[in-house]
Amino acid sequence: MRGRLVPATVPSARTRAEVFDDLVLDAVESLERRHGRELTAVEFAVEDVPPELNIYDSDVLEDGEVPLARLLPGRPGRQPMPPRIILYRRPLEFRAADREDLADLIHDVVLEQLANLLGVDPDELE
Repeated sequence: MRGRLVPATVPSARTRAEVFDDLVLDAVESLERRHGRELTAVEFAVEDVPPELNIYDSDVLEDGEVPLARLLPGRPGRQPMPPRIILYRRPLEFRAADREDLADLIHDVVLEQLANLLGVDPDELE
């Protein structure tokens, strides 16, 4: 007998990438409740893996030499670009034991990058 197909609306049918995206949204929404004004112009993005660069600047949050996230501070002027925080899914997933651990790690990384953007200590945002 063949296995049953699981409808896409059932949580077990969600891909790892979709689950990760949901955890990022949860982290951002949690921070928006306390720091909505600071987050209004910030964009968030998820990439599977970091790009290959020879040297990472201080805008990259690393574990060892593996980038976990990157902050692009934005650019005012004629062609403005909003600040963007990019999280790298696979390196973060690799460091988490389970979904709860991954949620905590994502929250910490988003918090760290937001603090970096605002020029404050992460403890001030908690």
